[in-house]
Amino acid sequence: MNVLLQEMLSHADPSQVAGLSRFFKTGPGQYGEGDKFLGIKVPVTRDVVKSCWSKVGFPELEECVTSGYHEVRLAALLALVQIFTKAGRTPGRYGITRRECVDFYLSHTAYINNWDLVDLSCYPLLGVWLLDKDRTLLYDLARDGKTIWEQRIGIVSTMTFIRHGELDDTFAIADILLHHPHDLIHKAVGWLLREAGKRDKAALEAFLYTRAASMPRTMLRYAVEKFPEAERLAYLHRI
Repeated sequence: MNVLLQEMLSHADPSQVAGLSRFFKTGPGQYGEGDKFLGIKVPVTRDVVKSCWSKVGFPELEECVTSGYHEVRLAALLALVQIFTKAGRTPGRYGITRRECVDFYLSHTAYINNWDLVDLSCYPLLGVWLLDKDRTLLYDLARDGKTIWEQRIGIVSTMTFIRHGELDDTFAIADILLHHPHDLIHKAVGWLLREAGKRDKAALEAFLYTRAASMPRTMLRYAVEKFPEAERLAYLHRI
């Protein structure tokens, strides 16, 4: 029995489905078109994963991550992150290696198909994995990703590097995505630039110096959100 799947199904709340469907833009032509919901809020999903992650392996994760239900896919990804994290602290204890977790993640990006699924999984897994490794993978995802979600993985995964004081990859990948047409990429790039700026405001200002005038407004607005008001307004008026 797939305990993770059964627990998630048992927490379905039909009264929440319509609101979640609107929030994640599942209407015709929207970025989440056709996605289905059980009506489970993220804190509930986290609680289920906390109680179940140690009882599942790749067969169960496969069943969940390929589910038509958004929350079940999220549960699979959060469980995978937990398995990955524990495998790093106690290698071999759980019978799954970090390398296997990364391979599973990268082979299932077709199902990581909304911003929350990306943002809650990529940097605590892929970002951590790449801390001491070559990071070309993220550049390839940003530049050549088959979907906006793969491209978003490319930039959001750098959050882990920022938290370790390493900003160069964030700025370089932001450059790749600077003129991307989709608003969800603008928001992600602006968010990561803002986080980099919290670590090194001068580095963010240097990045913006030759780019602010041509950046998508949403990206720029996110990037300078924490600047003092006068500086923020100056950037929003394109300096």
